[in-house]
Order: sequence, then structure tokens, then C-alpha cells
Amino acid sequence: MKVTQEKLPASQVALEIEIPAETTKQAYEKVLQNLSRTARIPGFRPGKVPRQVLLQRLGSQQVKAAAIEELLDSSLKQAIEQAQIEALGNYNLTSTLEDLLSQFKPGEPLTFTASVDVPPVVNLGEYNGLSVKAEETKVEPDAVDNFLEQRRVDQATLVPVESRPAQMGDVVVVDYVGRFTSDSEEDEGSVIPNGEAKDFEIELGEGKFLEDILQGIVGMNPDQNKEVAVTFPEDYPLEDLAGKSSVFSITLKEIKEKELPELDDDFAQEVSDKETLAELREYLQQEFQEKADQETQASKEEALINALLEKVEVDLPETLIDQELQTILTQTAIQMQQLGMDVKRLFTEENLPQLRERSRPDAIQSLRQSLALKEVAKRESLTLEDSEIEAKSQELMKQLAGQEVDPDRLREFVESDLLKLKAIKCLEDHGTIELVPKGTITEEETEAEDTAVTVTELETTDAASQTIEVPAEPVSE
Repeated sequence: MKVTQEKLPASQVALEIEIPAETTKQAYEKVLQNLSRTARIPGFRPGKVPRQVLLQRLGSQQVKAAAIEELLDSSLKQAIEQAQIEALGNYNLTSTLEDLLSQFKPGEPLTFTASVDVPPVVNLGEYNGLSVKAEETKVEPDAVDNFLEQRRVDQATLVPVESRPAQMGDVVVVDYVGRFTSDSEEDEGSVIPNGEAKDFEIELGEGKFLEDILQGIVGMNPDQNKEVAVTFPEDYPLEDLAGKSSVFSITLKEIKEKELPELDDDFAQEVSDKETLAELREYLQQEFQEKADQETQASKEEALINALLEKVEVDLPETLIDQELQTILTQTAIQMQQLGMDVKRLFTEENLPQLRERSRPDAIQSLRQSLALKEVAKRESLTLEDSEIEAKSQELMKQLAGQEVDPDRLREFVESDLLKLKAIKCLEDHGTIELVPKGTITEEETEAEDTAVTVTELETTDAASQTIEVPAEPVSE
């Protein structure tokens, strides 16, 4: 079989395949024999239908089409193997069926064309000696104090107050009813939908409730009634209320203030498994520092990878992009399911094309990053010990306990991920990284990060405001 190949854009290879005359004849005869055995034609027993009758009843074009279909599949597989092509996914037939039917003659050569995706060639420039800037996260001096203070607030006891008016920080119990005061005669004086409540508890704190109502309650005494003018914000979540004017009649029934627990060893034992406040402080300081170090390391790795991507050229095949898109959407669906969200409402037949299009830039970026790091690992002859792969695999298996996991695919993922980490470490060892204060990277980069929209995104916060998980149960030493 004669095979001619030509490189195409997007990591494709065009194939022109000439099927020998003997092969076309054999395929045609085989199809006729199969049809003769299975065809049900009145007056003839199965397998005894004369050829001319069979062709007359079924039509020569139908027989040719069946023979061509069998030839294309087997010949293409043979051609790919013969040309030693590492094909990705399925082939794309570029010859039309009409052309093939018109030229097909049993016992004569048949030429057709197709294309296949192949692994992309990664052209990587000089990657050693990268010079980058990365943001350094430092623990704020009062991070531990702020955290402990917030925990005190969380553990506060509400104590009734009668000797003074309501003030910010209090928790109050009120009855209220809100009515529209707009110019529209239809709305004027009507009760706002869901704008009425009794014995409703409100914390007087910024962002806890409508600001006009919070400010209106401040200064009120128990059993006092007051009318407060309220204008709903233009960006209010309920469009029917956004920007509208109203008045709320509020009756203050009870004031409670927060009584914070003492910051001592008893408090430490109450909120954690630590015996003393000093131990808790030491633990929190260490946790904040570890999180700050992780964030700094992530910034360094991101800077190195971005610099590496500037030196890589790779023509991605659609097969790989489609696979990466499928991976992204599958991971998104799993995460949504774990959060208790209804996956079927988002992943509908109408929404999928839009979701794939929105995720396409992320898929391309992920592939470029992965291929660039794999190329670094290849050029640096980076290898892994079986013990490294096994240890990481076991760690992930514990995290995925209860879920159906393919051990072979998991091991493949772990091996790829560990090699990428080694490649990043190699870039770091041979590069120059200037650490700058957090938030000082160029405004354009910051805005790009802030406006990036993904279905799920990792949360990055200042060390002072990070959520620290304090062990609630004693940990055996």
C-alpha cells in the first residue's frame, strides 16, 4: 500500500493512501458474499441469490459504499502503522464519499485522503537563567491577635441591655414593616413583598443588613417605634426593589450586647485542642507562616511558568484541546456536585457549547504549560523513583476514599504531576527570582487576574485574613 504524508497546521498530518487493486477486489467480493448470505429475496434461499439479482435488488452503489467503508477503516489503520505515525484520536476523512463512489472499481487501485492529529512538537527556547519577579506574602504582625479576637466574637454571649440605646455592635430584636413611597400610584403605600417581620434579630454591623435600617436603629430604645426612610441600592439583588424608595416602620423590642470571653488558657481549650493560650498562639503563628510561605511559593512558580511560556511555541491539535476541555468540565461538574449544586441545570445541551467555548482559553493555557514543563523534564533527563510515585498515589487514594478511582490512571496523573514539579524546581534552581511586596506586581497583571472568570477559582487572601483551621480534638503526639 502506497502512503504519502504531509504536515499540516494544528499538529495534523495529511495522508494520501493508495489501496492496491487486489485489495479493492477482495473487499468487494467479501461484501457481496456477506450480502448474499444475509439478503432475504423472495424466490431464493439465503446464500443462493445470483450476483446479478443481488446487485439489481440492492443497487451497485450500496454494495460499493459498503466495500469502501470497510476499505477505509482497515487501510487507514494499516497506513498509520506502516508510516509509524503516533495518531491522536480518530481520523478525519477529507475525500468525499461521492468522489470515492465515482472512482471505485473492483480490481483497480483506490486513492483517498485523510488527516490525523499527532502529538505536537514543542519548540522551547533557552529556559535556564529565567529572571522573574514574584510577590512575597508576609504574615501581618497582628494576624494572630486579629484571628483570636474574631474567635472571641464568635464565642460571645448575648446579654440583654436596658440601660442605654442601641449602638453598633449590638444585636437587636425588632418588628418591622416596609412600604413603598415611590411616585407610582400603583406602588404607593403598598407593603414591600417579604418586607414584613416580627421578632426579627439583626446584628448592627457593617454589611449585616440594609445600611439605612442599621443607621435608623442606632440610638433607639426598647419599645420605641420609628419610621426610617430607605432607598434600595441600584445594584440590589432583587431587581423589583433596586433603586426604589420606601419607609420602614420599626419597633425595637430588645437590645443585646456581646460579652466576649476572656482571652486566657480556658479560652484556648474551648476553641482548640491546645492546653494554653501560649501554645495556641505558637500554633497559629506557625500556621499563618506556612500559608504565607505556600502563597509565596505559588507566586514564584506562577512567575517562572509565565516566563517559560514566553519561550515556547507549540501548535496544539484539536484532539488534545477537546480532551482538556472534557477534563475541565468534568472536574467542574464534580466540584459542583460536592457543593450540593444541581449539575444538570448548568450542563444542559443548550449550555454545553457556551461552556466549552468559555473554557477553551483555559484548556489551551493548561496544555501549553503542561507540554512546556514536560519538555523541560525531558531535556533535563528528570526521573522519578517508584517510591515517590507510590507515596503520592497512596496519599491521593486516602483523599479520594469512597470514590471510584482507576489506579492506573491515578498513577499516570501522579507521575506527570511530580515530573512537572521537578521541572519547576529546576527552573527555580537555575533562575533568578526577585521577591517584591505583595500587591506590587504591575497593575495590568493584577487586573487581569481580578477579571479572570472561571467556574471554580482558588481563593487567595492576605495572611492576616486567612482562615486557619484550629484542631478541635487533641492530636496524639
